[in-house]
Amino acid sequence: MGHAANVGWVVAALVLIGAAPPTVAAADPPQANADSTRPNIVWISCEDTSPWLGFCGDTFARTPNLDALAARGVHYTQAYATAPVCSPARFAIITGCYATSHGTQRLRSTFPMPDSVRGLPSYLRKAGYYCTNNAKTDYNTAAEGRLIVESWDACSDRAHWRNRKPGQPFFAVFNLMETHQSRVFESAAAPSLPPSLRHEPAEAPLPPFYPETAAARRTMARVYDCISAMDARVGEILAELDQAGLREETIVFFWGDHGQGIPRGKRTLWDTGLKVPLVVWFPEKYRRLSPVAAGEMCDRLVSLMDLGPTVLSLAGIPVPAGLDGQAFLGKADSSRREYVFGARDRVDEALDLSRSVRDARYLYIRNFMPDLSWNQPERFSDQLELRREIGRLAAAGKLNAAQLTYAGPNKPREALYDSEKDPWQIHNVADDPAYRPVLERMRKALRKWQLESRDLGLMHEAEAARLVADGRPLIEVARDEGVYPLARVLDTAQRVGLSGEVPEFARRLADANPTVRYWAIVGLRAAGDEAIAEKTAIERAMADPSLPVQVEAAGILARWGQSQAVSHLATVLRSGDEHARLHAARTLQLLGEKARAALPAMQEALKQGNMFIRFSLEAAIEALNPGQARP
Repeated sequence: MGHAANVGWVVAALVLIGAAPPTVAAADPPQANADSTRPNIVWISCEDTSPWLGFCGDTFARTPNLDALAARGVHYTQAYATAPVCSPARFAIITGCYATSHGTQRLRSTFPMPDSVRGLPSYLRKAGYYCTNNAKTDYNTAAEGRLIVESWDACSDRAHWRNRKPGQPFFAVFNLMETHQSRVFESAAAPSLPPSLRHEPAEAPLPPFYPETAAARRTMARVYDCISAMDARVGEILAELDQAGLREETIVFFWGDHGQGIPRGKRTLWDTGLKVPLVVWFPEKYRRLSPVAAGEMCDRLVSLMDLGPTVLSLAGIPVPAGLDGQAFLGKADSSRREYVFGARDRVDEALDLSRSVRDARYLYIRNFMPDLSWNQPERFSDQLELRREIGRLAAAGKLNAAQLTYAGPNKPREALYDSEKDPWQIHNVADDPAYRPVLERMRKALRKWQLESRDLGLMHEAEAARLVADGRPLIEVARDEGVYPLARVLDTAQRVGLSGEVPEFARRLADANPTVRYWAIVGLRAAGDEAIAEKTAIERAMADPSLPVQVEAAGILARWGQSQAVSHLATVLRSGDEHARLHAARTLQLLGEKARAALPAMQEALKQGNMFIRFSLEAAIEALNPGQARP
């Protein structure tokens, strides 16, 4: 695979991570005059940031503005995103609903959703608040335009609370890009910082899952430089409130949208992918709403999709029924969460599926595709020097056990971490008899959540797209057990990676439901050479009515050297189904040299593919023909 960093990729990616839309005019004018007793509320969110900040106890970080905010605010020490990548996480924040319940959990999803699911700021607007967003949206649904119009009085890089009517309370969101993953790439401009805030690579701390190399230290120093640049922006936003005399009328939230944008952070379900910093600062006027004294920490479990209901609660606005998010402050403050849940699905061209459940101490991760590495090739992420280096060192056998938790060739089916004893979550204790009761409890909690929330992520994206082709939301279509028999699907998916299941997977290839058949063929893929015993059933599956089943069957047979299977993948690559085309492109990419016969089809498809199809095909073509210029 070609890995050269490219400024063009950074620019293209920035366009697709939520570029500022045009300023949006109010769709619903306020129904009442502003109530002067209601607080103003400001959200300051930052990209790709774990709790690696001064007030979180990180001594290498230089974050004076955030440290001062936390010194007089409430630091929530157990806050988590619902997804380790931006757009599905932001869908949950704007709607208060799990993305997995709506089929919007894959990066850059454009599936419809019910009109009854509204952007939560719309309720603030109807109550008289002036609502602004500066400027990222990235709501991951075909309904994004509606969400923007109903949620924001102004939504652009010029949106600001200062444009409200005199005396009107406001809810203002500022999204800071200084810490985005792309800012760490070698091709990105260095953060503009005074010498006193710069971080020396030689002094940068390395987590145990990184090799001791110069690239690792340079990456970590750059991460902390970006954090300092973000902290300076926070200071500017707070200074604007001070200068306007509004600080004592305004409740301020600071949070990160998910974990750090470097290897074993963003895109994974460890705490480094999901745990985020969260501070809520109360002026004296609203100090009574704080759960603890100023400057203290709160260990309550918080999901980021609780933010919207919490703002409504603080504003005295009834929280709509049916939300998955729940208020943790104000009049609607509800019972404490016992668990928070996370979901990893397709990100860019990397196809994968994992789920997690976290309580105050333990993290449980269920990997439904354990044959795939966490360190899969990713065209965008591979612009980072450290990621390329980790891949090289893994291939050369030069990484230790801690480093291979991320860079190894596969993943455990189940992983359980005791975060109290193992804060970096290196040691999987799922097989330790002493932890058996915890394992069973967490496993049960995850299954219960998947069933009750109706996790649609187990349905292949191509199948989901087929079901919503008429414009109906997936959540409505998939309520039909005949369409999506979730318990049977889960039972099949949970067998993936278990030994002795090959005959059962072959039997389930005859199931009436395409999603059950899909997980049966994934199970045979994960079984490796053990699946040869069912070669005939796999060959029949290349004629399955479902393209995802066909692609997986062809991928298995191509790995065993069957040339007709490679030809079949090339045929799917020429189809009109972009989700199946991506699946075929990714399968061909991971086949490496065995995909050479499909090279002409890949070169032709590259001219018409979407960005993620191009990511896979460019990497595949460069690996087969090193140095070949892109079309």
